[in-house]
Amino acid sequence: MKTLALVVMLVAGVVRGADRPNVLWIYLEDVSGWFGCYGDEMIETPRIDGLADEGLKLTRFYTPAGVCSATRSAIVTGMMQTSIGAHNHRSCRPTFRGTSMGEDFDENMLPDGVVPVPVRFRKAGYWTFNEGGKDDYNFTWSKKEFYDFERSKGGWGPKSFLKGDCLKGKPAGQPFFGQIQLGGGKLNDRAVKKVVDPARVPVPPYYPDIPEVREVIAGHYDRLLATDEQVGRVLDKLKQLGMAENTLVFLFSDHGYKLHRHKQFLYEGGIHMPCIVAGPGVEAGQVRDDLVSGIDVSAASLAAAGIGVPAGMEGRDFLAKGYRPREFVVAARDRCDYSIERIRAVVTPRFKYLRNSLTDRPYMQPNYKDKWPVSIALRKLMAEGGMNEAQLVFFGDQKPAEELYDLEKDPHEIHNLAKDPEYAKELERHRNLLNGWIGQTGDRGQAPESDAGLRCALKRWGDKCVNPEYDRVRETTGKN
Repeated sequence: MKTLALVVMLVAGVVRGADRPNVLWIYLEDVSGWFGCYGDEMIETPRIDGLADEGLKLTRFYTPAGVCSATRSAIVTGMMQTSIGAHNHRSCRPTFRGTSMGEDFDENMLPDGVVPVPVRFRKAGYWTFNEGGKDDYNFTWSKKEFYDFERSKGGWGPKSFLKGDCLKGKPAGQPFFGQIQLGGGKLNDRAVKKVVDPARVPVPPYYPDIPEVREVIAGHYDRLLATDEQVGRVLDKLKQLGMAENTLVFLFSDHGYKLHRHKQFLYEGGIHMPCIVAGPGVEAGQVRDDLVSGIDVSAASLAAAGIGVPAGMEGRDFLAKGYRPREFVVAARDRCDYSIERIRAVVTPRFKYLRNSLTDRPYMQPNYKDKWPVSIALRKLMAEGGMNEAQLVFFGDQKPAEELYDLEKDPHEIHNLAKDPEYAKELERHRNLLNGWIGQTGDRGQAPESDAGLRCALKRWGDKCVNPEYDRVRETTGKN
């Protein structure tokens, strides 16, 4: 099973005036890219596969994080979330689900010179929209500044786009930059037909082969079938509008699907996503194996529209003529909901290096999934000693300070080579790459979260906040 998330881009050259391309991001929520075009044989995804046939397929695309708000904050700015203080999931929220965080909430203003992509497009004369309600940014921002049209209520897209609402009022000839949020892995059961037989799905070796795991995997396949149909309807609408020939489309997921070890974490299932580029100026049938980061989507979008990539942007235009591939990409895991964590991953063409800063707690800390039937079943197996060595890499009670995996020989990341003398040089090389990146980018996740941030998490989650970091602010919130 290939656990990749997807980016699809229809690319036009750098042009000016009325010929500037439209740019459309089709954002998939919680989607692992088990699509036919990436070799998955469980289901057929003809619309996504067809788009892949028309252009360039990227096989080594990595998102900046394994959780939505951190990834979305990074991609919309072209900056790593750790560089702009947006690394803690669901931070910088003055209110949360109807509860005020108070005047001293953990506000995060973007650094000088960091301007979100929708704002850059709008300043360049583009019509901008967001369909489907998902933004989820861990910094202060304004919908009025971002969008000419946005629909934040009534569920996921693409209904407003299909009805024509997203472009209503747009002057003729004005190009658009838009986002369509598709539910993907979070599609409601009522919107999904149960087609895939759980008994037939492949179960990765890092999971125990139990009915609850099979049900979740089969359910994700069912959601991918529905997502493929939605993508097809969006592409058909572009053709109906006469815009398909001049629209740059990015189709991608924020991270992998919801099951443990994938979503929120930095193993391949959480951050390794598919990416397809198709359309004007792109030769069909190409495959590229170089490393591309999610923050590069922003740079490529701006460059294709003729806006240009700002000098300080960390994202790179991977579609540029003469582009030099990245030596490595980095992903980061920090606090997710109430679970405090700090993990960094460095991916090179062959290896994955993980640094776990908080070794006093297991991967399977208390988390929002604990009430799920699959979580209860997994924790029961853990308690009864019913997991094998491969499964205990993630589900055990130990977490090593470092992990090193040979992705060519061990794509499931089961055999940790960090203590193998044969790989000592590779371990040191990856340590140095991460240390250099931390120093160069000023990784703000290396410091403990602020008191304001911890107080806000306590206000949101109450007694679920069991990590020792919360102790220093408990008295000031009244949450014990």
